Amino acid sequence: MSTIKPFQIFDILDYNNINLDILTETFNVGFYGKYIAKWPEFCISIKNHFGNFQGYLLGKIEGEKANNNKQNWHGHISAITVAPEYRRQGVARFLMNYIEDVTNSQNGWYVDLFVRPSNKIAVLMYQNFGYEIYQTVYQYYSGQNGKCEDAYDMRKSMLRDKQKLKQKPTGKVIKPEDLEFN
Repeated sequence: MSTIKPFQIFDILDYNNINLDILTETFNVGFYGKYIAKWPEFCISIKNHFGNFQGYLLGKIEGEKANNNKQNWHGHISAITVAPEYRRQGVARFLMNYIEDVTNSQNGWYVDLFVRPSNKIAVLMYQNFGYEIYQTVYQYYSGQNGKCEDAYDMRKSMLRDKQKLKQKPTGKVIKPEDLEFN
């Protein structure tokens, strides 16, 4: 049995079973606080019956209003992670469905996320969920010994983008400063 609830700031005191995983990005307290305050509907956690984290999602809406006054928003996943002992049980699929539903409810065009190309299991999982590698962001992730790693910008079109134009791969390699958030 699991409990699904909004991610709260004090949750960062209890999520070590997830965030100590080498593939999980960990952020500062202000980062988590900003997401919880600005986009609470995009931030959820799943806990087991003992209160231990199974997974969590931090997301947000990005974009600007287009000239014709229609909103040009999309959902963005900043952090999604599942505790190792709960992987391959549908937790990640649930979290992805959740952000897709929230993005659709806000009439967003697509959901995107960044993932390390070396995290082949995650890349394959997202592809199985319908995400495509839209473009590559050169040296997006900092690494050990000063080595950086690229990121795949992966996208999945939502209901608003019936022709799936927003997820069509570009094949581009861009610098982090060239990212567009619309």
